[in-house]
Amino acid sequence: MTAVPVSIAQHYHQRTKYLPEVLASRSRQLNWAEQPVPYKDYRLGHSIDLKPYLEANVAAAADSVWWQRLSQFLINSYGLTAKVMADRPFYLRSAPSAGGLYPAELYLVSRGTSLLSAGLYNYQARTHSLLRFWDNHLWQALQAACFWHPALESTQLAVVVTAVFQRSAWRYEDRAYRRIGLDSGHLLGNLELAGSLCDYRPHLIGGFADRAVNQLLYLDAEQEGAIAVLALADLLQVEQNLPHGCTALPSAAQRDFPELRDGQLLHYLHQAGQIDADSDLTQPQKQLKTDAAASDVADSGSDKYNFPFCNKVSAQTAPIDWETGLSGLQTTLLRRRSTRRYSGNSLTADSLRQILDFTYQPAHYADQGLDRQPDYFDLSLIETFVVISAVEGVEAGCYYYAPQAQALRQIRFKQFRQELHYLCLGQNLGRDAAAVIFHTADLTQAVDRYGDRAYRYLHMDAGHLGQRINLAAIRLGLGVSGIAGFFDDQVNEVLGIPADEAVLYITTLGQPAAA
Repeated sequence: MTAVPVSIAQHYHQRTKYLPEVLASRSRQLNWAEQPVPYKDYRLGHSIDLKPYLEANVAAAADSVWWQRLSQFLINSYGLTAKVMADRPFYLRSAPSAGGLYPAELYLVSRGTSLLSAGLYNYQARTHSLLRFWDNHLWQALQAACFWHPALESTQLAVVVTAVFQRSAWRYEDRAYRRIGLDSGHLLGNLELAGSLCDYRPHLIGGFADRAVNQLLYLDAEQEGAIAVLALADLLQVEQNLPHGCTALPSAAQRDFPELRDGQLLHYLHQAGQIDADSDLTQPQKQLKTDAAASDVADSGSDKYNFPFCNKVSAQTAPIDWETGLSGLQTTLLRRRSTRRYSGNSLTADSLRQILDFTYQPAHYADQGLDRQPDYFDLSLIETFVVISAVEGVEAGCYYYAPQAQALRQIRFKQFRQELHYLCLGQNLGRDAAAVIFHTADLTQAVDRYGDRAYRYLHMDAGHLGQRINLAAIRLGLGVSGIAGFFDDQVNEVLGIPADEAVLYITTLGQPAAA
């Protein structure tokens, strides 16, 4: 039987793996003077200052309240939250980013309202303002580019997330596309949760004609590309309380590609995962809905790795309390930080349960005002493993998290601290964490379903989950840090999963070390 050739997404994943023997032989000095600026500037445009609407004493007039909601939505999603003084000032944002490079840009498209003229706006995080760089009616063009997604029929605003490739590639080279997807997923997680705070419901659209959206935003596609569109429904407008739509659509799977040099992989993969404007997606969209429904039925009563004699630990718990009006969530969004060192001390079992509950059981938080079914591209493709080193009352080892059963199922019995230290490229975060969460996916299955575009979907979904883990941990007073640099094959060995299962993301949890 002839083997099916791998697609460019599978080739990219294999080529960008960190291998111990290769990484040890490489020595690359970064020129920090050449680091790309993580902000976008425009020579022309009209600025709308959003800072006055952050004040507690904003007038109660309807216009002021509308602006206050939008201002809070944007700062909670991607605003500056802290200033770090080193050789030069460095600003942190509400969404984490590998190396603090912040490759994602945030745009607002207005259909045209009495308060926000029709046109294109860039969110300027440095000044917390909107820069209107194009004043025109473009909504119909956006609808066409999104294949007339129903969420755009009744909404007045849309958010477009783009990636500025070189901001991450400057440091992480071709592997940067993984980090770009994860960082954008962090941002999607914030947009979802900030929407609940401000009475917006972002409807995620992953299926769009890339070139058409890039042209709509006047992007240089070699430098920057759209990776997600969100129709922003105003929940205070009855007609904008919309049903769920189809979130993800497939691209082609390119299995015949030229020999690519290092430095070419990132851009080639992004181009291969694009959807053409003239694609006939009627049948794929129907098929994906059918597949999703079948998957829901299949998943409703079972999860993977249900060995008859494995140790099972219940993950059911009382939900995290986000306080009246979700005030605790807003505080957490703005004070989130990545932990740099852990003490090595234990977590309580209930802390771990609550983190998993908030991340994977959103319906448990509907009565607090959060979305009971937030949008992802396709969570059925992602698996979650937890390696426990120091959780009170839970034996050390590797566990599969079964979201349907809300249980941890032990699949390996061992203390893995030293292995975690090694596979996290010698970072003490892996060794000293109390628990380490891994997200993986069957890349072959994902490519069969979504073509090469699956690679961006998988990493953004993993980043979205990772951001929920981040916020739950911070809310509980714990340390948390994501790791996107690891020895891929060694992770598979520790988890005891097939070699062709793609490892997407690692998130470490623990007690932060004293400063």
